[in-house]
Amino acid sequence: MKISYARGLSLLLLGLATVAQARVARRHVVAQPFTAIAINDATKTPTLTSASKPGPAVLRAQILLDRAHCSPGEIDGRYGGSMRLAVAAFNASRKITSGSNISAATWKALNADSAPAVTPYTITAADVAGPFAPIPVETADKAKLAALGYASLTEELGERFHVSPALLQRLNRGVAFDKAGTTIEVPNVVRPPITKTAGMSIRVSKSRQAVEAIDSSGNVLATYPATIGSVHDPLPIGKWKINGVEWNPKFNYNPDLFWDAEPSDKKAKLPPGPNNPVGVVWIDLSKPHYGIHGTPDPSTIGKTTSHGCIRLTNWDASELAKLVTSGMPAILEQ
Repeated sequence: MKISYARGLSLLLLGLATVAQARVARRHVVAQPFTAIAINDATKTPTLTSASKPGPAVLRAQILLDRAHCSPGEIDGRYGGSMRLAVAAFNASRKITSGSNISAATWKALNADSAPAVTPYTITAADVAGPFAPIPVETADKAKLAALGYASLTEELGERFHVSPALLQRLNRGVAFDKAGTTIEVPNVVRPPITKTAGMSIRVSKSRQAVEAIDSSGNVLATYPATIGSVHDPLPIGKWKINGVEWNPKFNYNPDLFWDAEPSDKKAKLPPGPNNPVGVVWIDLSKPHYGIHGTPDPSTIGKTTSHGCIRLTNWDASELAKLVTSGMPAILEQ
């Protein structure tokens, strides 16, 4: 189905100049042993809160939450805002009264999924081959490229396994990622598929910075952390519908439509790819110029602002895109 997403791509949430300004500095993870044995140990069930330090228990919980469709965003081993959102959603779905904390009851429910949290992965020749190329900073330079692909294998593997590239390297200290045949440890984030049924809807919560897939009975099937609007471009509160989905969209940058554009900026059409400003998928809304889409910067989700649209990690946006259908209700609320 052909959909008109170009207008939305022009007004979107993520002006290229804004991307650079909105990047969040990554904090260094406190040194603790992240080993496959420690992360896969289901007998360690400490109470975890926002005050918990980074460690194998937090990382294990993030992976299990991801598999339960309560996405913590980019897996980083820290108990941040997206982690709290995921835990709260998981506890609510299981009627556990622990809020955004991981209690013994939360662990019991999480550990019902007994598959390993991290698992070995062997790097292939196709992985190493790429192609990989640095992503230019300037919009005009990006427009000259055939595609906005991955800058490195660690970035690609990070997206594939929903993990911070820095944490992926920490899990595999001293391992060369550029050699085919090398075995590394990665988060096991294979999610069981969600069955698409009649009567489903999408709910976007500005106050919780979350997107949810809801079934006909009001049950939450999946929760994703999101970056939603800003003071200059607020979320368009109201009841809308899904128009359709465009995979690997191009991005039409029009500086006249962005309040923070530089006077010297010119119109440009940017090629598709995971480092495209709208990521790998665009879910078009019936509200003109608005949509739900991916991002080239998964570490910023839930921590920055947008130009009004709803931004998810590429992997969460991809899962959501497979659930929606044309005409499905999309409720955008405070």
